[in-house]
Amino acid sequence: MRSLVLVANPFATRVTPEKLAEVEGVLARVADVTVVETAHPQHATELVREACGGGSEVVVVFSGDGGFNEALNGLGADVPIGFLPGGGTSVLSRALGLPAEPVAAAERIVDALEANRTRRITLGRVNGRRFAFSAGIGLDAEAVRRVDDLGRREDGRRPGDLAFALAVVRALAAQRMHVEPRLEIRGYGRAASAFVANGAPYTYAGGVPLAIVPDADFELGLDLVAPVRIRRRSVVRLAYTLLTGHARGGFIYAHDVDHLEISCDDPMPLQVDGEDLGDVQEAVFDAERGAVAVLH
Repeated sequence: MRSLVLVANPFATRVTPEKLAEVEGVLARVADVTVVETAHPQHATELVREACGGGSEVVVVFSGDGGFNEALNGLGADVPIGFLPGGGTSVLSRALGLPAEPVAAAERIVDALEANRTRRITLGRVNGRRFAFSAGIGLDAEAVRRVDDLGRREDGRRPGDLAFALAVVRALAAQRMHVEPRLEIRGYGRAASAFVANGAPYTYAGGVPLAIVPDADFELGLDLVAPVRIRRRSVVRLAYTLLTGHARGGFIYAHDVDHLEISCDDPMPLQVDGEDLGDVQEAVFDAERGAVAVLH
């Protein structure tokens, strides 16, 4: 049987010792499984890099989107990778069509391994950091930071979707619901914030997919949607058009591109896959087409 490293984040919302044991048992039907658990930020990157360097033939990650992102940043070799939804949202695994229940998702991974079934997907990269489905400068990154500032609950879990929605409102309220253009997208123009994606949906609110960048496709390059400005009188309409994927007038739009450069007037927050990367004044985005083979 082939060798498989299962990377688990014990702090993810739905990762428990019992569920981890179930998932391991399912995967062990078709592979020699080694389980490793993350203990600190960026640990999944290290563990996946070690697994690939050590000759592992398959990597499976049981985590939320933060752990998925870290794992992809450690995936140096052309090793197939699978994702088991362990987070509260787990956008990537859901967007790839995997079941929402971790054990059912593991069964799908087993089927893929038996059938040698993989899917080549594009990854994004910004300032050297890979992302699996989305990256943003401005509004959504500010909201990510506000949620992170809330800290984790006693059980180590992050706040949920409601906390994120409230964080968006508070980020807008802090600017009196009015944001003028504050960044330049080279070749496209100025905007208030920027949403970049290589897959859809951009995120979920509970069970509801939020399109935002609706034409993004894992088999294509990068897509961009950027509101030119945010005004108090039109904030509700803007939110509706963004969340339903109907952004056109008043937005900058790009589809299936390989490269984007964004310059901020002042340092602004940057997020990838829901992870805060700090403030940046320059952001260079590239598409890595067909970068990884995903089990699905």
